[in-house]
Amino acid sequence: MKSNATMSIGEIAELFGLATHVLRHWETMGLLAPARIGGERRRYGPDDLYRVAVILRAKEAGFSLEEIREMMATSDTAERRAVLLRRREELARHIAELQASLELIDCALDCDHEDFTSCPHFQSMVAERISLYPSPHVRV
Repeated sequence: MKSNATMSIGEIAELFGLATHVLRHWETMGLLAPARIGGERRRYGPDDLYRVAVILRAKEAGFSLEEIREMMATSDTAERRAVLLRRREELARHIAELQASLELIDCALDCDHEDFTSCPHFQSMVAERISLYPSPHVRV
């Protein structure tokens, strides 16, 4: 059973650990549309709370506010899916980069050489990274 209770902008901001100006900005962008009392005071209901939580989770996943607005504004599932797929590809790429960084650090930590930078295994891992950047001085 849904509650009809409403919250002020200050209450919802405190609940989510946000500044009130963030909620106002999201409203300006069309991400939120709280009810108004007396034409001025914002009142946030259960649906608004859910929407704020969705926005925050999407931001945690790396979505921009524009991408979030794009997904929330459309009822076209293909458009939503396209935004999700783009973000997924970016996240997968970022995760792979972070995994490679973690492997490099682990290699340095596990190295038996006095100076890990002289370790052939460490050097080969660094060389792999260098090979990802084509040199403007090297003709292929």
